[in-house]
Amino acid sequence: MKITIISGSHRENSQSSKVAKHYQKALLNGICDEAPIIDLAGNPLPLWDEGLWSGDEKWTNLLAPYREQLATSDGFVVITPEWHGQAPAGLKNFFLIFGRNELGNKPAKIVSISSADGGAYPIAELRMSSYKNSRLCYIPEQMIIRNVEKVLNEKPEENDVSADDYFRERIIWSLNILKQYAIALKQVRDSGVTDTEKFGNGM
Repeated sequence: MKITIISGSHRENSQSSKVAKHYQKALLNGICDEAPIIDLAGNPLPLWDEGLWSGDEKWTNLLAPYREQLATSDGFVVITPEWHGQAPAGLKNFFLIFGRNELGNKPAKIVSISSADGGAYPIAELRMSSYKNSRLCYIPEQMIIRNVEKVLNEKPEENDVSADDYFRERIIWSLNILKQYAIALKQVRDSGVTDTEKFGNGM
């Protein structure tokens, strides 16, 4: 099984990247076989333009490895910081570029992070708008990691012990749920009922 982690921050060495690496270790500790990270730090994906649909060589060459990685994934962890009450533009751009061929009818868990007590708005935003044409299936379980600088650090002395223990335990619990959704939705895709050219977009 392959669960791909999408780290949605534009920043280099971000807290989102830190959390993504923790998720990767957790996933590879008996939950799945592969857990690659797609890190949007530095904006590796240009802003969407019409060339994406016209077969522009720039897009074809750039996106081929991403498409392969996403298409061969069984599920996803989507990590988003909260910037001014929103998901970052680069993460929203990701969902403009990749669609049902890569993400369709696969489960995803949203992880929102905040330096303080926020984190709820990006979850609502992603659940409202990022699944429609991609057919991505967000599972009911989500995570809001508040005061993120004080948890999931490699050095124990940098962590708030009670909060850190709570998040580590809940992460494992929710990832096992994600795994079961991945198993179940593979059967849905394999049945052929989701294949369609006539109804390419969601309503």
